[in-house]
Amino acid sequence: MTAVLDDFTPFDLQRDGVRIHGRRGGQGAPLLLLHGHPQTHVIWHRVAPLLAAHFTLVMIDLRGYGDSGRPDPGERHVAYSKREMALDALAAMRHFGFDRFDVLAHDRGARVAHRLAADHASAVHRLMLLDIAPTLAMYEGTGEEFARAYWHWFFLIQPPPLPEALIESDPARYVRSVMGGRHAGLAPFAPEALAEYERCMALPGAAQALCEDYRASAGIDLDHDRADVAAGMRLGQPLRVLWGAHGIVGRCFDVLALWRERANAVSGGALPCGHYIPEEAPEALAREALTFFKDPTS
Repeated sequence: MTAVLDDFTPFDLQRDGVRIHGRRGGQGAPLLLLHGHPQTHVIWHRVAPLLAAHFTLVMIDLRGYGDSGRPDPGERHVAYSKREMALDALAAMRHFGFDRFDVLAHDRGARVAHRLAADHASAVHRLMLLDIAPTLAMYEGTGEEFARAYWHWFFLIQPPPLPEALIESDPARYVRSVMGGRHAGLAPFAPEALAEYERCMALPGAAQALCEDYRASAGIDLDHDRADVAAGMRLGQPLRVLWGAHGIVGRCFDVLALWRERANAVSGGALPCGHYIPEEAPEALAREALTFFKDPTS
């Protein structure tokens, strides 16, 4: 493994036979950090040191990513539903004795955090979500600009084995194509972090797990979201949403308005960066996190 986040202690735990890998460190109130695609917990390597004096940080690799397990998807890709991933995150926090905690999450991890806060409201105190609108709203509101920029959403959900085979033919090229195709290219990514993402994408089963995450999001996850909407379920926790001013999400969607349809106490705004906020604007993100999570009124 690339030497990143060496000041944080690695751990592994099992939930229902699935290994969950991560790192823990810092001091203070518990804060769960969840990464996005096609990355690992290493996305926090610039942010975690800025927060460690204020929070006990728990960073995990989502199932199917990094060094976490890659279970069989099961019927309707249920093993990769955000409901199952949320249970992994909850198990990791409870493993360390944290029954109530805050959450900071990016991209795919932010979708897991949304489900975690919905399904386990008593466990999540506050949450900050980075560069997403609600999954259901994004699928229902997809237009040409979004579809062109987020082509991988529609590529990865194609039936197996085509997307898996194409990724496995050159995993590093897939990582670099997806991450390098955004606002700032590959410039924001430290070489050791990029090497870690490439290493993990080349692991056996990584391509299949990646596809299963997206297949679940385009199927069973939407069913769960529609059930929430039909039941009038809204997040009650304080929610702060941030997005990249140079990214696609804020350009294609009214982020705050869409989250206000799903949550009661929403604030947020754009940061001067693109999609990969933790690596493009770590200092600005850390300031936002310290203000939001340390505010005694939140």
